[in-house]
Amino acid sequence: MGKETSRVRKIETIRIAIVSSSFRAAVADNLEKNCLKELASHGVKKTQVNMVRVPGALEIPLLVKQLAKTKRYDAIITFGAIVKGKTYHFEQIADECIRGCMNVSWDYEIPVIFEVWAVYDLKDAMDRATRKVENKGVEAAESALAMIEAMDGVG
Repeated sequence: MGKETSRVRKIETIRIAIVSSSFRAAVADNLEKNCLKELASHGVKKTQVNMVRVPGALEIPLLVKQLAKTKRYDAIITFGAIVKGKTYHFEQIADECIRGCMNVSWDYEIPVIFEVWAVYDLKDAMDRATRKVENKGVEAAESALAMIEAMDGVG
């Protein structure tokens, strides 16, 4: 999506929520920073973005649902990292986090941009959060704006 793309509605009316996990905070911090920078490059001000932190990835879907229920937001972006340990817990958290977020997206007809990764090494998550090219924080912002535009076009 190019910065020159025309939108159905004015950019200053868009409201976006970002829900991030406090666990592995360095990953979320970098994703949020890059996401906000990209949103700003499209004209979205910080006052149009509500940022919320939750303890871990399993708590993300509940907050996403609460935000979706308010009908104040045009899109919700999620950030976090779940790192493989020695138990099955990794798979349980990852599966339920994505399922919960997808259910909210379907039930409330709101784009939920999912950037909560299940990784085998924390370095993999930090690489995705900090790299200059293909930065996942930037991609999340672009996806949210593209989905808002697409949904406005069918509404």
